[in-house]
Parts: sequence; structure tokens; C-alpha cells
Amino acid sequence: MVETNSMLEMDYGHDGLGKVEIAPEVIEVIAGIAASEVEGVAQMRGNFASGVAEKLGRKNHGKGVKVDLTDEGIIIDVYCSMNFGISIQTVAQKIQDNIRQALLNMTALETKEINIHIVGIQFETQKPETDFESEMM
Repeated sequence: MVETNSMLEMDYGHDGLGKVEIAPEVIEVIAGIAASEVEGVAQMRGNFASGVAEKLGRKNHGKGVKVDLTDEGIIIDVYCSMNFGISIQTVAQKIQDNIRQALLNMTALETKEINIHIVGIQFETQKPETDFESEMM
């Protein structure tokens, strides 16, 4: 695995068939989907542009994931909100395992680090209160 022009180049030997390059955005999407599949993850953090795009119907699967390609390996940072009442340590470990396994299965790439950043807690939504006037009638 060699980094060239912000693309990951996978070298499987010299069989003459060519080379395979994987863009960092592909790794972001795989990691984002793998993280959001874990029970206990409420949502992935995004920015204003990804929020607007989702409102318009375009799903951004790489939201909340940052990939750094270094000489030592791939470093992935995941930013997400958790549901209230779960074990953060257990869910974070499951996120790391799920991302590592998904990347290994789909791309045969090993990661150096998978860092989980908890940026919020999602509480259960309460049912809306009824108007005081409607209760009196």
C-alpha cells in the first residue's frame, strides 16, 4: 500500500493486470455506514452543507468521518452522538470493530487507528404535549 496523490494504491504483485486505487472518500463512506449500523449510535455529526444536502434528499454516508492517509497507515476519526442510557465504552468498541472488519472485507486495508469522538447524547424524544385548552374541553 503506497500513498500517491491522496489516493491509496494497492499493490498485489506484478501480474500485469494493472493497479487498484481507492479514494479516501470511499473509505469515509465505508466507515460511516459501518459506524451508523452499530446499535446505540444516534447520528453521525456533519456540517452545514451535509445537513442541507440531506434535507434535499441526498444521503451523505461519509458524514462524521475523517480519514488521514499517513506513511504509518490509515487513521480514521469518527464523530457521532450516542443514545442516552447505553455504555459508551461498549458502543465505541463495537464501532471500532465494525469499521475495522468492514474495511478489511471490502478493501483488504488495515487501519492504524480508529478514533471515536462522542460529540453529543441523544435523549429519547418525548411525545408532544397537548394544548391546555383542549384538555379542559
